[in-house]
Amino acid sequence: MKRYAKTIFVAASLAAIGSTSLLAGCAATQLAIEKRELDVQTKMSDTIFLDPTPEAKRTIFVQVRNTSDKQDFDIAADVTSAIAAKGYRVVTDPDKAQFILQANILQVGKVSASAAHMAFGGYGAPLGSAFLAAGAAAGMGARNGAIVGAGLAGGLVELVANSAVKDVYYTAITDVQIKERQRSGVKSHESSMHNVHQGNSGGTTVTYNDDTDYRTYQTRVMSVANKVNLDFNDAVTPLRSGLVRVVSGVF
Repeated sequence: MKRYAKTIFVAASLAAIGSTSLLAGCAATQLAIEKRELDVQTKMSDTIFLDPTPEAKRTIFVQVRNTSDKQDFDIAADVTSAIAAKGYRVVTDPDKAQFILQANILQVGKVSASAAHMAFGGYGAPLGSAFLAAGAAAGMGARNGAIVGAGLAGGLVELVANSAVKDVYYTAITDVQIKERQRSGVKSHESSMHNVHQGNSGGTTVTYNDDTDYRTYQTRVMSVANKVNLDFNDAVTPLRSGLVRVVSGVF
């Protein structure tokens, strides 16, 4: 009787492990199928509307910086070419430009799925820790979470499946500022206040007021690339293209 009960227990354990292995394999396979095609999406935090401009005044000064740790990620030349293709004349003297476009690439790299879908803030807003810890929790396995009662062998199968199939996200985040020269006789009044920290004990508040010939617009642009087992080298071009298309699309 004891031998029969032991046989039943072993059979049930093997069945549980087999089911777990099958579920782990199915989860990984489902993810591989769902995310087999590269998906790239680019969005702005705020829409910018510029006034229609006569062709004679379509001059622009372009300045693009990159303060991320991916210094090879450059969109300056592509942005300039895309805007020039729309009939704008790119000038090197900002005083002779109807528009001034300034952009700064803040972050480029791997992030978790939750970071890729979270609000990325407006122009100048601090990036959340999920973006700054680029890739720290990214590229997690097919479907996180252990299957109860799987057993050691089933857990090992799930670990192998999750290691082989990863849901990977890469993002590129850029702050964009556009200044539009106003018609003759029209002035804008700008007020600004900055808190400058001095160590941990105090700081200084700096304010200024100025009259300017420009109207200023600001926005933030984020491009997201997602695919199973996505490699950064495969994400670079579509990320760059998405940012170029959106930034130049303002004009």
